[in-house]
Amino acid sequence: MTTSTFTRDRALARGGPFAWRAVDLVTAAILGVAFGVAFLGWDYLLNTPWSTLTAGFPPASSLALGVWLLPAVVGALVICRPGAALFVEMIAALLEFWLGNPWGAGVLISGLLQGLGVEVAFALFRWRGWRLPHAVLAGVLAAVFEIVLYEWWSYAAEYAWGWKIAVLAFSVISGALVAGVGGHYLVRALARAGALRSFPPGAELAAAPEDPTYDAFPAAR
Repeated sequence: MTTSTFTRDRALARGGPFAWRAVDLVTAAILGVAFGVAFLGWDYLLNTPWSTLTAGFPPASSLALGVWLLPAVVGALVICRPGAALFVEMIAALLEFWLGNPWGAGVLISGLLQGLGVEVAFALFRWRGWRLPHAVLAGVLAAVFEIVLYEWWSYAAEYAWGWKIAVLAFSVISGALVAGVGGHYLVRALARAGALRSFPPGAELAAAPEDPTYDAFPAAR
């Protein structure tokens, strides 16, 4: 395998980053609904056991935050356009709100902040950086936006600053690993399954040489 395999440019969105297509909107909506349903599964099946598991040190519960950041990261990596992260995250948050959840309307604030954090990360690279490091940065910024701008003053308002910093640290770790790394490899799996032929990840994979070791999603540009 040549070095160029790991440095070739990622295929960009058709028509430029701002040229949204109908298929982009429909796919983003489908992703949002799918993640919204998944959120409900976590809210009612896994959240209580997770809270019990981390009851000895409540800030550790923030290690699960990356689950809620996934829609924004995956949406951005699939659509590769400004606004995709926010669109997908807000669809998921709206569905979670409408169908009921333990946090009420707070999930809408969280969805907005998480989506904006991911948007900022990809905007820093002018919507041309879609590799693993960019996805990790997106997960980290989404976590920072969520915790610093909202959770420190709501769910963690009574915590001492030591615990608040711990909440931020656990959230950043989860954002980087669950949302960033996890989102990257989820999109890669979808592309390899043939589900993203109309999008940059699928287009890049289709253009790859017939080499079983070829990686159309290298870690860095």
